[in-house]
Amino acid sequence: MWKICRVLTGTTNTMGAKLSLRDTEIYKKIDEILYYDWNPIGLEDLPRDEYQSYIPIIFNLKKAGASNEEIAITLYQIESDTIGMPGTIEFCRTVAKKIEDI
Repeated sequence: MWKICRVLTGTTNTMGAKLSLRDTEIYKKIDEILYYDWNPIGLEDLPRDEYQSYIPIIFNLKKAGASNEEIAITLYQIESDTIGMPGTIEFCRTVAKKIEDI
C-alpha cells in the first residue's frame, strides 16, 4: 500500500504520482471526518495531524469500493487495537457512513 503525503505542490503518493483533484478532495474530506467526527481520543485541542497517519488506510478502502461495514470495522480496529480507546462499532458505522457519502 502506498502512503499519502502532502507537499507544497499538491497531494502525492510516495512514488511522486500526483492525485487527481477529485482524489485530493476525498483525501481532505476523510481527514476532516477523522479529526472532527471520529476523534477517538476525544480531546478538542489535539494537534491537527493526530489522525493523519490513518487517512491513507481509509482513503485506499474508499477508493477500492469498500463497504460501509468494512470501513467501520477498520476504524474500530484502529480505535481499539492501535489507539487503545474503548470505542463502539456503532459509532464507527456512523463515521463510516459519512465517509461513504463523500
